[in-house]
Amino acid sequence: MLEHINDLKDLKKLNKFELVLLADEIREYILECVSKTGGHLASNLGIVELTIALHYVFNSPVDKLIWDVGHQSYAHKILCGRKDKLETLRQYRGLSGFPKKSESCHDIFETGHTSTSLSAAFGMAEARNLLGEDYEVIAVIGDGALTGGQAYEALNNIGDKNIDITIVLNDNQMSISKNTG
Repeated sequence: MLEHINDLKDLKKLNKFELVLLADEIREYILECVSKTGGHLASNLGIVELTIALHYVFNSPVDKLIWDVGHQSYAHKILCGRKDKLETLRQYRGLSGFPKKSESCHDIFETGHTSTSLSAAFGMAEARNLLGEDYEVIAVIGDGALTGGQAYEALNNIGDKNIDITIVLNDNQMSISKNTG
């Protein structure tokens, strides 16, 4: 499956069975590449199906997909046309380990630290509304990132302004260290 995926148009041609096979192949490819280059393995292996589903349903780059922590973006990079460069991950002149605007129009927000996706989504949705544009804004945030105050400030602003944003909670009960708060 993976050898036939060069961009998101190819992904949207697959049926449900093929999507399951694709997830397995992406996971194997991430494991193969990260074992050579280093990188964040667990977070990327754990978000493959979610990444496939989001790109299958939404229309990136028109719809704005924001990852809360960049080190869960390897499947996103693969699906968005950078599959052949994943072996250069985190290498000199290679792919960044995080979403990087200069790499792809699908990387609309350069993330690193947690708890930032909701604030970014709020700002993008406000801009969309002020400009009278029509697209979806999707923020992917993990349960570990919900321990950061910035996420709660953004939720308060989103609720107060009644902003139309899709928030996807990746509640996998995992983070680098034990969640507190």
